[in-house]
Amino acid sequence: MKVLLAHTPQMRRDYYGERSLSGLRAVADVRLHDGDEPLNAPSLVEAAADVDIIVADRMTQGPGDIFPLLPKLRAFVRCAVDIRNIDVAAASAAGVLVTQASAGFIQSVAELALGFMVDLSRGVSRATAAYHAGDAPEVVMGRQLAGSTVGIIGYGSIGRYLAGIAKVLGMNVLVADPFAAVDDAAITHLPLDDLLARADYVVCLAIANAQTENLIGRAALARMQKHAFFINLSRGNLVDEAALAEALRDGRIAGAAMDVGRAPDQMPTPELAKLPNVIATPHVGGLTPQAIEHQSSETVRQVAKIVAGKVPVGAVNAEHWTRRPRL
Repeated sequence: MKVLLAHTPQMRRDYYGERSLSGLRAVADVRLHDGDEPLNAPSLVEAAADVDIIVADRMTQGPGDIFPLLPKLRAFVRCAVDIRNIDVAAASAAGVLVTQASAGFIQSVAELALGFMVDLSRGVSRATAAYHAGDAPEVVMGRQLAGSTVGIIGYGSIGRYLAGIAKVLGMNVLVADPFAAVDDAAITHLPLDDLLARADYVVCLAIANAQTENLIGRAALARMQKHAFFINLSRGNLVDEAALAEALRDGRIAGAAMDVGRAPDQMPTPELAKLPNVIATPHVGGLTPQAIEHQSSETVRQVAKIVAGKVPVGAVNAEHWTRRPRL
């Protein structure tokens, strides 16, 4: 079978890797996208005209109008957890299988959350920037994590892992998640409003969907303590960025850190990231060799199953897969 790996060369290097590419080539005839720009809908249709499987990164959209135009396509394999930019309903109507990778970045993202907390508390980035500019940094009293309270919004895999780290560090752990059960007596399960009022660090790890759009807005930010920090490692659309910028400029919260935002490719918004009490990273929470290889190698296993005519782990619409190979 023919496979189109839709990653640009840079994304292929950073987010797929040679070992997974070799594994993919061992199970299918692989075609590479060598352009520097992500494939848009027309160019994706052209590139995938005669392929059976598309393996796509987060920059490659799967809009509904492409599936009727690709009659040979059997599967759209996403090398990511987030499949919101794939029209799964349209793929299902065309009989195309859609898959997603599982989260291989649990430790990586949790570690970045920890780094953000330390940086916000101790002014690491601020002092470093002053030294780099040839200035003497302001000496500011910091906050230690031990004895502080972290509030985790969303108690999924990352939230649970982060809670474990926080407990070891001697932090008080609060969790807000109406869909999760907390069976650890050392963790306090609270409504979101109560968590916001009590936490020194608010870490947003909730799932991004229609229900969580602008979950953190003016009302939520107003409940936070003036010395508290807000950290977003989920998705930008959970945050009303105008409200957050206002709270940061007015000193209603002490600062914020973000690895995501509403800029293209889910990057932090530059206007928000440049505020003096903000630290930001360019969507690198899951960018470690271990995390990337987890997801890319999973696509290899998925493609191997699809080639064999079997439903792979990670399939989201298997009941609609009518273009399944008949062996």
